[in-house]
Amino acid sequence: MHPKLTPKQKALAINLDQNIYGTFAEIGAGQETVRHFFRAGGASQTIAKAMSAYDKDFSDAIYGKEVKNRYVTQNRLRKMLRYEVALIEERVSRKNFPGRKFFSYANTVTTINFDKTMKGHGWVGLRFQCHEKEDYNEIVLHVKFNENDATLQQETLGSLGVNLIYGAFNYTDNPRRMINSLLDDISKDNIEIDMIDFNGPAFAYVDNRLMSLQLVKNGMTDAVIFNSEGNNMLPADILYKKNIFAVRGSFRPVTLVNIDMFEKGLEMFKKDWGCNEEETEVLFEITIANLRAAGDIDERDFLDRVDVLGKLGYTVIISNFSEYYRLIDYFAPYTNGKIGVAMGVNNMLDVFDENYYENLSGGILEAFGKFFRKGMRVYLYPYKDPETHQLLTANNLKVNDSLKELYKYFKHNKRIVDIQNYNPNYSEIYSRTILDKIANHVPGWEKEVPEGVSDLIKERGMFGYKEELKLKEFS
Repeated sequence: MHPKLTPKQKALAINLDQNIYGTFAEIGAGQETVRHFFRAGGASQTIAKAMSAYDKDFSDAIYGKEVKNRYVTQNRLRKMLRYEVALIEERVSRKNFPGRKFFSYANTVTTINFDKTMKGHGWVGLRFQCHEKEDYNEIVLHVKFNENDATLQQETLGSLGVNLIYGAFNYTDNPRRMINSLLDDISKDNIEIDMIDFNGPAFAYVDNRLMSLQLVKNGMTDAVIFNSEGNNMLPADILYKKNIFAVRGSFRPVTLVNIDMFEKGLEMFKKDWGCNEEETEVLFEITIANLRAAGDIDERDFLDRVDVLGKLGYTVIISNFSEYYRLIDYFAPYTNGKIGVAMGVNNMLDVFDENYYENLSGGILEAFGKFFRKGMRVYLYPYKDPETHQLLTANNLKVNDSLKELYKYFKHNKRIVDIQNYNPNYSEIYSRTILDKIANHVPGWEKEVPEGVSDLIKERGMFGYKEELKLKEFS
């Protein structure tokens, strides 16, 4: 276990390394990061320039104008990083300083407003070299502030910046450790990191989806989202003012039942609310609890599930929301649009289990207030009990007697509806059975998963699939 250094100790360590040299460009919250390096001492050989292009007109003159005049964006941050690095390369001769590794640190943030209605957020990044003759690497992350005071937010941002710079130059070969170190000397209650992206030669073998998983796993954020290409997406960008349709599952692997539930549920959702595809975001959710079902998180298993969903063209959200109401509560700040959730009838029994809500002072009623919010509807897919072969729907689902009338209320007001036109041929497809068939080479499972999925599973050896040994007979 390595002792954690304070921001001052980290800044001093960087200052004392004569081969690390670069610039600081900070917009929005003042010169919060660079002041640590000035105060630590020995900064003259580390800091080439420190600036804050706070005025928008002045900032535009340096970095160019932004679309829709939005300055707290990833695009703005990357422009700043690349512009500043180009200036170092142009103005500083490497001949006079052999061995120097250049860097540019930047942030563009907005802290809490005067009325305290907007907590504040921002982009923080670093463009840096590991060796003087290598190309540059970039680490970019998005943060949301939770503190209710601008000065405290500025201090948190300063510490985060120091941690990022120190981590980049000391933990490049261990990105997980680098991520863990970002909140050294910072309480997790003070800030949330909901997106991170690594690229460059030092991170050629880093899968950013696994890095996103670390954020949720380590409690740095509640959820991360990445698209079908595996690119990390900022939740605010993808969910803002959208209608949202979510499907939760283990997707181990994706089955025809999952797709039928999604397609038929989405079809009803769009018809019910008059939504079109452009204004609707579809998310396939996997919870950390599900990933941990068999103990520690198996990263290979995680990537297998996500790769299959990506091949099918779906956007994935990884969350730490065991309870459904927390998922809906997560969507609420981003949109006033409609929200739909598709689930199996058997999962509805969990929603109506009071034991899940013992941590809430208002119990199940508080949870339902957040879950069945205005404009939200549950789409139930029938479930065939593998033992009794009884088909469960919203009409014959039996909840606890004390909640029976409450269930009737939600059903009567169409907050809970059955998915229509489902395919009855899929009623006896179970993912656990498919997994057993895959592992034991029992034929037939290929017909129970979407087209192309079986080929991917076989090619990549997913979910325990192994090529059978073909024994050659010798005469």
